[in-house]
Amino acid sequence: MAEIQIRNLKKHFADFVAVNDSSFTVRDGEFFVMLGPSGCGKTTTLRMIAGLEMPTSGQILLDGEDVTFNRGSERDIAFVFQLFALYPHMSVRRNISFPLRIQGLPRAEIRARTEDVARLLQITHLLDRGVGGLAAGDRQRVALGRAIVRRAKAFLMDEPLGALDAEFRDRMCEELRLLHNRIKATTVYVTHDQIEAMSMADRICIMNKGDVLQVGAPMEVYERPATKFVAGFIGSPSMNFLAARGKFAPGTREIRVNGATVAMPETREGLATEGAVLGARPEHIRIADEGPLRGRVFAVEYMGARQLVTVDTDAGRLRVRAPNTVRVDYGETVGLAFDPERIVVFNPDTDRAVRSTLFDGDAHG
Repeated sequence: MAEIQIRNLKKHFADFVAVNDSSFTVRDGEFFVMLGPSGCGKTTTLRMIAGLEMPTSGQILLDGEDVTFNRGSERDIAFVFQLFALYPHMSVRRNISFPLRIQGLPRAEIRARTEDVARLLQITHLLDRGVGGLAAGDRQRVALGRAIVRRAKAFLMDEPLGALDAEFRDRMCEELRLLHNRIKATTVYVTHDQIEAMSMADRICIMNKGDVLQVGAPMEVYERPATKFVAGFIGSPSMNFLAARGKFAPGTREIRVNGATVAMPETREGLATEGAVLGARPEHIRIADEGPLRGRVFAVEYMGARQLVTVDTDAGRLRVRAPNTVRVDYGETVGLAFDPERIVVFNPDTDRAVRSTLFDGDAHG
């Protein structure tokens, strides 16, 4: 397998900037997920890695070789599309073995490799069936098999589960991760679904409007988001945001929100302008009588062992993930306390997180 290096990659379509000066590295054997909303540039980046789109500028290195302007056929890469792209007139066996037959490999080797992949994907019993009558999950396995059988240096997947229903998608997420653990293939996976990204990725690259905003492990981007966009895009429900007041200098440990004082991690930098945005995950807020911020309960959603409580405060509406042992009713006035070590403060001018002790020792951005 191979490392993929992206250096200052740009792609313009006339005046539209699809990818803007992106740089990141996909490590050898890593499951790397590119995540972002529609139009953020993730699929364009994937297509450039595959050689299906030529970049405006920048470099793409595969296993140390500059392949920036090589055609797709000149790169040892396998691509899995969202809509399967199977040959409907061929059997499962012939679909999987097609890349090997194009290469002119001996018939015995083609048969052995095809059957090895079928066993890996648990579709041996389907080998001699046509693909037309297969369930969506089985068709996706066939598409994966056709990519895996090549033993390429890297596998690229463009929203391969997007056409599946929720039950199949959850099952295939698990199977894809287990498959990756077995074959240890360098994989770049594109999705707009943060649950897919968080459940499968070794590292996540989050993009928006053509820019790479943060690259990190799922826990890192969740707990230490580099920007307000990342904080809002990752997590369900997403991070709560509140307007804060005051001047921020290095060493600040408190923030004022609607007259209440909220403790926060010690800042490592100051802000040129007054005011900031406080960010807190729902599980980092608790309902407590002594809480500095108060509000009225707007809604309570029971979710098994936990409940999601929506509270309207003068500073804004907050969502709190609380245990079911906490009893609250609609319209009740409650206090809210914040976990002081989990607060993230964002610069309102740049939307970037303010460096604090929360980020100590971590790559930020």
